[in-house]
Amino acid sequence: MSTRPRGTTALPAGRRSPRLRLAIGLVALATIGSTAVASSASATPPSHGAPDLGSNVTIFDPTTPVSEIQAALDAANAAQIDAEMGTNRLAFYFKPGTYGTAEQPLQIKVGYYTEIAGLGASPTDVVINGKFEVYNRCLGDGGTSNCLALVNFWRTLSNLTLNVNSAGQDGCRASANFWAVSQAVSMRRLNITGANLSLMDYCTAGPQYASGGFIADSKLPFTINGSQQQWLVRNSEVAGWSNGVWNQVFSGVVGAPSEADFPTSPYTTLATTPVSREKPYLFTDADGKLAVRVPSAQTNSSGISWGAGLTPGRTVPLRDFYIAKPGDSIKEINKELAHGKNLILTPGVYDIDRSIEVKQRNTVVLGLGHATLTAVKGSTPLDIADEDGIVIAGVTVDAGLKESPVLVRVGKKNGHGHSGSASNPTTLSDLYFRVGGPHIGKADTALQVNSDNVIIDHAWVWRGDHGVEGFTDTQRWNTNTGRYGAVINGDNVTATGLFVEHFQKYNTVWNGEHGTTILYQNELPYDPPTQADWMNGSVEGYAGYKVGSHVRTHNLYGAGVYVFNQNNPSIHTENGFEVPNRPGVQLHHIMTVNLSAGIIDHVVNGFGGPADTTGIGVPVYITDYPTP
Repeated sequence: MSTRPRGTTALPAGRRSPRLRLAIGLVALATIGSTAVASSASATPPSHGAPDLGSNVTIFDPTTPVSEIQAALDAANAAQIDAEMGTNRLAFYFKPGTYGTAEQPLQIKVGYYTEIAGLGASPTDVVINGKFEVYNRCLGDGGTSNCLALVNFWRTLSNLTLNVNSAGQDGCRASANFWAVSQAVSMRRLNITGANLSLMDYCTAGPQYASGGFIADSKLPFTINGSQQQWLVRNSEVAGWSNGVWNQVFSGVVGAPSEADFPTSPYTTLATTPVSREKPYLFTDADGKLAVRVPSAQTNSSGISWGAGLTPGRTVPLRDFYIAKPGDSIKEINKELAHGKNLILTPGVYDIDRSIEVKQRNTVVLGLGHATLTAVKGSTPLDIADEDGIVIAGVTVDAGLKESPVLVRVGKKNGHGHSGSASNPTTLSDLYFRVGGPHIGKADTALQVNSDNVIIDHAWVWRGDHGVEGFTDTQRWNTNTGRYGAVINGDNVTATGLFVEHFQKYNTVWNGEHGTTILYQNELPYDPPTQADWMNGSVEGYAGYKVGSHVRTHNLYGAGVYVFNQNNPSIHTENGFEVPNRPGVQLHHIMTVNLSAGIIDHVVNGFGGPADTTGIGVPVYITDYPTP
């Protein structure tokens, strides 16, 4: 299969080379967004006794004039549209009601580090007539060339009905609601009506590559995937789906396309999701007060959670949360957690010089507006105990200047020893990691899961391939150091949407039994200086996905490992995947691909391949391993 998405014009062969050209321009962007965008004057202010969610949270009321909502969100987009490595974090919430009209729709562009969500118990309680969109960014020649979606990261849209209205837009823009994004972007609990949803922007310089995404618990119209290289839709409904590049995965999706002609059509389809839990969400309870709904875990499920009423789960009032703001003492946060409080992290960047310790069962840690924890003094920003039902959601974790042994640890340091609860699993939702990018970062391991019965529901674990540091690739290899992306030691761990990129040894190591991954996306590091720097003993390189040699049972569905050794195109990686060759370890729909530099000799264990420069952008697929 070529890199041309079916039904679109030809696209550039190399996938991420534009990211590397961004480094110089991003230096200027680092200063954008340090001041909060002012809230609309008519947005709902905190009332007497209402929780203070901080100055970076704006709550709209249906009585707010459409023009004022539009102005507030336009100002946010202007501040955030180019702030890829900025420090501003924003959340905009809509109380139950209807916003925008047929004649005056809300037409919103969503920039970096921006969360937009409804506050209804159901997505149908908040209706937006208009659009929420992300377009290609044009980064060259003063904003007229090098138009792409490959770095459209870090934004969230959830819990509302979007009745798409294109009034006032031109012919191309009127044809769909555009959501041209890449990693660390989620759409959850959406009900989209009125027009198509397009996951690529075919209006700006024609379709260009986009690199990933995640949708869950949503009811979708006909969806144009187009130039998205990989995507996961989980527990949703879709009226129809077209196109796709390499990995398009559907798990528990009513109306999903068939995988019968894989790889001609690059679809991987599971009728049900083996285990899942929807992300917690803010909503307005029956008394008109803000609360957090914590959905229950599901097994072998499909479709939306809210079709028959309130999503099954429990409601936690905000009085049961400690509401943190940047600058709060970690000692105080830990004291509140120890006393049984849950934790809300309001939008902002938090310097974490000792671990936030989540020790009690059923504790919820909910980040708003892409709240970001930055390791200081080599800390582990989040340390999560071996307890049932802990939920961490909506948090970004950055490595700091001094190496951290691990950025997020779940369970005991020295391996699992806690059986956990299959019916009430610890859950990590929309959890994002960065080693480098906004500043120098160092970590041995980003995510370490030692507990059993854990769900990882959408994680981007990223060692930055570009940033504001101004490094050459050789300098980055020795300065922004990250050895392992995700290390899974616990049993019965399920990952739905695991994106891990650019780490200097194994990107993912899976040592636990009965593990399951549904959609895995990996890019090997761009920047090893020499083959000697990219050796695993006598083996050339490290596989992008490694299952421990002792593991008896493991399932992987829909996975890709990409190579782009820009720093030294002669470098080899022996295998994209490395797993035990036994019947209980099953890989379904896996591939490797060359993005214009370097070589992956084989797909898995010496089978398949090579992915080299004779077939740039052409995947090497294996339908099943071992072969049935």
